Amino acid sequence: MKVTPELYKDMQKQVEPKSNSKVNIPVAFLVGGLICVVGQLLLEWYMRLGLEKTQASAWVSVTLVACSAVLTGFGLYEKLARHAGAGTLVPITGFANAITSCAIEAKTEGFVLGVGTKIFTIAGPVILYGCAAAALYGAFYALFR
Repeated sequence: MKVTPELYKDMQKQVEPKSNSKVNIPVAFLVGGLICVVGQLLLEWYMRLGLEKTQASAWVSVTLVACSAVLTGFGLYEKLARHAGAGTLVPITGFANAITSCAIEAKTEGFVLGVGTKIFTIAGPVILYGCAAAALYGAFYALFR
């Protein structure tokens, strides 16, 4: 049986999950916004504890990453993502979830060759392109300032 592009598209439509954009988009927006609101509340709380804004911002990042990692470890982040979709991809929490998931999957292979290697499956490209983009933006800023 030869699979033509049209036949392949028909086969794909039969097996792909149905998506209700009228519900999924608002839910993703609300969940992503809620994560950001939690971050803002944490920032305000840390500043009330006496931290300067830059220190409080760093602690907010640490707190959100830690919460995301713990929720991922208990399997709760995946359940939230199943319902909230792209709303859980708020950069810092989604990235922490992705790295923690890789570490959990690789733990049976050991800490060095398993976790230590697989964790950079996700983190490596982000670090590489993040540093490259920062250098490029810095060069543009220096040239056109």
